[in-house]
Amino acid sequence: MIFVSLIPILGVAAAQNVDYSQFVNPFIGSEGAIPGYAFGGGDIFVGGAVPFGMVKLGLDTYEEPLNQSALNGGWTPQGKVTGISLMHESGTGGGPKYGFPAQMPLTTIDSPVNVLDNLTYWQKRVGDDVASVGYFKTEFESGVTVELSASRHAGLHQYTYPSSSEKHVLVDFSHYLPHPMRSWDSQFYTGGEIEIHPNSSIYTGYTSVANGWCLGPPVTVFVCGEFDSPPDQAKAFKGKNTFPVGRHFRTFGNATTPNATFTGTNARSGPMGDRVGALFSWNNTDETSTVKSRVGISFISVDKACAYKNQELSWSIEESTAAARDEWNRDVFSKIRVDVSERANKTRLALLYSSLYFMHLIPSERVGENPLWESDEPYWDDFYTMWDLFRNQVSLWHLIQPSYYESMIRSLIDMFRHEGWVPDGRSGNYNGLVQGGSNADNVFADAYVKGLRGAINWTEGYAAVKKNGEVLPFFDQNPVDPQGSLKEGRSALDDWIPLGYVSADRNSRAVSKTVEYSLNDFALAQIAAGVEPGDREKYLQRSAGWQLSWDPEATARNFSGFVMPRYANGTFHKNYNITNCGDCNWSDESYEGTAFEYSFVIPHDVERMIELMGGTAHFERRLDYVFQPNTSGVDLGVNGLGITTINNIANEPDFQTPYLYNYLNKQWKSVERSRQLATDFYFNSSNGIPGNSDAGALNCWLIWQMLGMYPIVTTPVYLLESPWFDDINITVNYNHTLRIRAEGLDDGDGKQGYYVQNVSINGQAWNKNWFEHEDAGGIMTNGGEILFTLGTEQTVWETGDVPPSPGHRVVDVGQSL
Repeated sequence: MIFVSLIPILGVAAAQNVDYSQFVNPFIGSEGAIPGYAFGGGDIFVGGAVPFGMVKLGLDTYEEPLNQSALNGGWTPQGKVTGISLMHESGTGGGPKYGFPAQMPLTTIDSPVNVLDNLTYWQKRVGDDVASVGYFKTEFESGVTVELSASRHAGLHQYTYPSSSEKHVLVDFSHYLPHPMRSWDSQFYTGGEIEIHPNSSIYTGYTSVANGWCLGPPVTVFVCGEFDSPPDQAKAFKGKNTFPVGRHFRTFGNATTPNATFTGTNARSGPMGDRVGALFSWNNTDETSTVKSRVGISFISVDKACAYKNQELSWSIEESTAAARDEWNRDVFSKIRVDVSERANKTRLALLYSSLYFMHLIPSERVGENPLWESDEPYWDDFYTMWDLFRNQVSLWHLIQPSYYESMIRSLIDMFRHEGWVPDGRSGNYNGLVQGGSNADNVFADAYVKGLRGAINWTEGYAAVKKNGEVLPFFDQNPVDPQGSLKEGRSALDDWIPLGYVSADRNSRAVSKTVEYSLNDFALAQIAAGVEPGDREKYLQRSAGWQLSWDPEATARNFSGFVMPRYANGTFHKNYNITNCGDCNWSDESYEGTAFEYSFVIPHDVERMIELMGGTAHFERRLDYVFQPNTSGVDLGVNGLGITTINNIANEPDFQTPYLYNYLNKQWKSVERSRQLATDFYFNSSNGIPGNSDAGALNCWLIWQMLGMYPIVTTPVYLLESPWFDDINITVNYNHTLRIRAEGLDDGDGKQGYYVQNVSINGQAWNKNWFEHEDAGGIMTNGGEILFTLGTEQTVWETGDVPPSPGHRVVDVGQSL
């Protein structure tokens, strides 16, 4: 199937009237390395949404073969459509979540159609799917054309049926996105209720769906749907609860799916969790062929769902799309403004504004929609996950979305206040999963050291992250990891506190957890410096724990000294494969990265890392090596998109590695390596990102690349690199402007260069390849100008100090703290 963006590239008027949404390609990352399949791609949501919207209205599909499928975002290139639902994640690589509540337009309800069995009515798509910001369109094999748009809490469906065909809409409250390859963490329906109102054009009720990615309890969503014309027939139904995969009591295995019982105007699940829904039919086949439906949802009540439907949407798909587009332009795209005239590089425009789009789909803003407790604080969900977001995405939100970002952090602190833990991941109002460290610590520290205050209670914020560093969470019995909790906190504190490192015999992911816990404790020290100064030194010392897992005798590829699995008795796993982490998953010794890669992931103490790698010359040779083709020791398969280097830009731990040359005052190499990665693996095409977008984290990496800088998380430091546009205007700190100019930029014609020759900040000649958040009169808070002079020469232009290592501590490797 071919996918097209609805809005063509057009000439634009004055900057304040620019429709930046026209440059967004909503299909970037929708395919992987195998054409026509989602597996190995970005696993993105495709459909109607506003920034951080609670509703993300799009298709739910079932794609075979299953081992080449990725169902998390709902949309897949060739998958058969099983429903159209209002809630989705985007770019997430773990198990599916949501895919409810759902509708499905049908042109027949005759046998073999069974409303309890979507295999009997699922639809192939014909022609090209079409999408733009806030809008989606497709055509089913049945001849029905589907158009979708959404507001923050409601969705607008428009179905155009073939002339003279039957017109039916199935509302299925038991629909959800399954995990057909792993039954134990698939979602399952637990019950619901539906009521058809007297004029038959309105239905209300609720659905509850449990489990999924974070193994959470039921998520209950209240629904209020309305059709633009009363149907000729409307009848509710119920039927036995059938679970399509797994060993739960709800399954019927290979038995025939039973038929529904139609129950009049109301259907309730009852004690057996019966499936419920409704079927609406229009007999006037010779009249209008279009049926529209507005659906609001709420986690609080049907009344709120109805209010959202009425207040946020008209019946016009054009008006809804325009409103969504205006919100995206106002609140997201206009925060980074570049030249969009006819002379502008259209590929770069598409990559910039599409990346901004994808990094604003989740988490989901649910202010006023917290079903768990009463609070005056904001509420957010779908942090999927901090492990992905903390690397660079939160740092960009800090600059261009301070209101949203402050709201997120207040929400996270409120979760700690009422549930006892701040999440590392969260979806469906439930914490989980923890991939490594307690990385909300890093998020909080990054915001704190850069001065985000507002209504954030940093005393409670520090208490939340300090608990992560001191209290062992309960063991949640997740089958993917028999050795530690995955719900919240740090499951290996039983090693970390007494040993100073995570042992390989008592805990999983020992290498990656040791590295991540070290940064987590540095994050605690950063906040403690202002909130609880007496704690600072303790956590600084603990942040050096990664050195205890450093084995100077470990060798690989003619290099010596690596972070290695170490046992509780102090000995190292000497035969560990430094360049191959096996499945690189939950129960392995290193997660989504090899020991070779994680040895570079010490952002708070690069100085010590360089020392342990043998000094600057040896460090530079090793850094050069990880970018050489055909060096990878891991079979990345289709998920690798042709990555053959040890450095894997598709995985978050390696995000900062290309920029480490700045610590050698050889910034030109950072520019060269990072730009090569960007141009090799990012494209304005359906396979345009190197793996799962991870809630927009990969997209955000590209944005920082295009801006010509990179943040060092948990510190106020930004590394200077090389911008992709000659004039960038960024709205920072609510209403200030940071201007980034590049003289002599290669705009794609190859006539000029992209190597930095010199830099000035606010008119001051700058001799360092880095700066801090408040440098030059508060460049990142009060705005100002960064001017790059670019050229073709690989120039060592920086003469000042290398970037700092604020967590620098020296521990004898192989010793104990």
